[in-house]
Amino acid sequence: MTRLMVAAVVYPMAQAVLFGAGLICALILAPGLSAQVSIPLVVVITALISLPLSWFIAPRMMARYQRRPIPANAARPD
Repeated sequence: MTRLMVAAVVYPMAQAVLFGAGLICALILAPGLSAQVSIPLVVVITALISLPLSWFIAPRMMARYQRRPIPANAARPD
């Protein structure tokens, strides 16, 4: 459940970044294509790509809090 909550928080940020990059690419690479076609296409594609991306990022954001603490007097193997 926690991974789902973190992924839900990450999803809008990932989609915003991908949308901005996708929109710039769409407007530069296909200037002849109508904006009425390209912008909704970019929205749908980035919405679909952001789902697995946010699911992939979520455990990495939680990793800091799931590590086991290392005791200060633990001997390091050299």
